Amino acid sequence: MINDLPIRKIIHVDMDAFYASVAQMDHPDLKGKPIAVGGGGNRGVVSAASYEARKFGVKSAMSGRLAIKLCPDLIFVKTDFERYREISNRIRKIFLEYTDLVEPLSLDEAYLDVTENKIGLPSASLIAQEIRQRIFNEVGLTASAGISINKFIAKVASDYNKPNGQKTVNPEDLLSFLEDLDIRKFYGVGKVTAEKMYLKGIFTGKDLKSKSLRYLEDNFGKSGSYYYHVVRGIHTSEVKPNRIRKSLAAERTFSKNLSSEIFMLEKLEQISEEVAKRLRKNNISGKTITLKIKYSDFSLQTRSKSLPYFISDKSIILETAKDLLYQNKLNNSVRLLGIALSNLNTEQPKTSKSLQADNLEINVQLKFSF
Repeated sequence: MINDLPIRKIIHVDMDAFYASVAQMDHPDLKGKPIAVGGGGNRGVVSAASYEARKFGVKSAMSGRLAIKLCPDLIFVKTDFERYREISNRIRKIFLEYTDLVEPLSLDEAYLDVTENKIGLPSASLIAQEIRQRIFNEVGLTASAGISINKFIAKVASDYNKPNGQKTVNPEDLLSFLEDLDIRKFYGVGKVTAEKMYLKGIFTGKDLKSKSLRYLEDNFGKSGSYYYHVVRGIHTSEVKPNRIRKSLAAERTFSKNLSSEIFMLEKLEQISEEVAKRLRKNNISGKTITLKIKYSDFSLQTRSKSLPYFISDKSIILETAKDLLYQNKLNNSVRLLGIALSNLNTEQPKTSKSLQADNLEINVQLKFSF
């Protein structure tokens, strides 16, 4: 048993239906109505849906056409990222009044390490409650929160009592909480992986915990080690105020489906220019180029190639993307193309100390106020 791991109090704050809630706040006539952000027109895709729309099965990444079939009274509103960023910055200022250890994951969610906080409050649960109340009072939106000893469990817990709720997983309840959890609720287990787990008789955390490290690695590759440890409450990642960017991408959805690679070359050049522009702006480069292809039936395919050196030049990005495009025959007509650069020069290799921590098996027995 290892007892010298860092003792942390982590909060994961997740805004409730953020984009849709901002629209309803700015337009009171939309409150209580089913709305979808984006998604309008024959080729639109839903970016976010209000809770009223979600009751009908409308969700993000769904085509606007399907969304309107599910909810005939659905109201589409345009995205407004400038407004979302403004609201997000106001919320982040509230976070920073409690701790400097704030790690944004996106405009609408963040981790906070409040082990040592600016107001001297020992209870992370009370801090989360106060933050949520301030967001409501000062911004006008509701947020949900998860509280526990590490980022993984806090993120899982934040989805537990949505919307406008919070869930604390105390150290003494941690292992039983994970054992009872539906495998679909585990952060990092997507739809495809969940279906694969079902076929192997893994439906809950308890089922997952019964599998050996070797079994999970043999059946789920590198992710196997991650599943093995998190189901035991082991997740040593720190809250990092300056998150290291791991990829940079740009993509385009077309007004009409493209059926020939020749017609896609002009689009790839535009996307490559955008990626290169963003790389220059952030002063970064990368080694791995990934081409994203979304077909007319919404199926998704990615093709990647790693180079032996860091690049940021548009011409190299474009030529590599072309090679990937011609690598295999297209499955169908294409509605979207995207290019991503990863394996960036911003990434830091793990130290031997952190590698050792990632492989610890512990029985968590922490006793302090949450």
